[in-house]
Amino acid sequence: MYKVIGGKKSRTLRVMWMLEELGQTYEHVDAAPRSDEVKAHHSSGKIPVLMVDEVALTDSTAILTFLADKHQALTHAPGTIERARQDGVTQFVLDEMDAILWTAARHSFILPEDRRVPEIKDSLKWEFATSVERFMEKLGDKPFVMGDMMTVPDLIAAHCGSWATGAKFPIENEAFAAYVKRLQDRPAFRAALAA
Repeated sequence: MYKVIGGKKSRTLRVMWMLEELGQTYEHVDAAPRSDEVKAHHSSGKIPVLMVDEVALTDSTAILTFLADKHQALTHAPGTIERARQDGVTQFVLDEMDAILWTAARHSFILPEDRRVPEIKDSLKWEFATSVERFMEKLGDKPFVMGDMMTVPDLIAAHCGSWATGAKFPIENEAFAAYVKRLQDRPAFRAALAA
């Protein structure tokens, strides 16, 4: 059994969602960043942490990739052209969507107050909207960004869509909003939220 450490209002939800999609059992330990529970496994105190056979794995995307490869699901096989393309889309989502939302969070409540630049959020909202348009070009009329199969970048992109809504970033692209809702209507996502 896996142990997932971290609060659900974070990237920890991605890991829980992946485990639900894979049908894997896990224990969830609701712990805040930099808490003693987290620092016992990850010196920086960042979440999520996935415990696998007493080994702590960190970084949500690294964890998702590990789980997908281990269980041979929600991914294309390593060493294939399809996987290289999938990894490229994953990096796009991380660089052009996740990083923007993380920067907004840092300037909202993470950085010391004297280091925050609240004015940056207007620029970040514009940049996120532009990235959504580029993501939708990749998605096209396919059900998932890589085609007929849901993969790691879909989980991350849908989580970013939810995060953006929570951060009051307007989602003006109706097709992206529908894509996020469709993925969040999946039983595995609902189960992760309820866990």
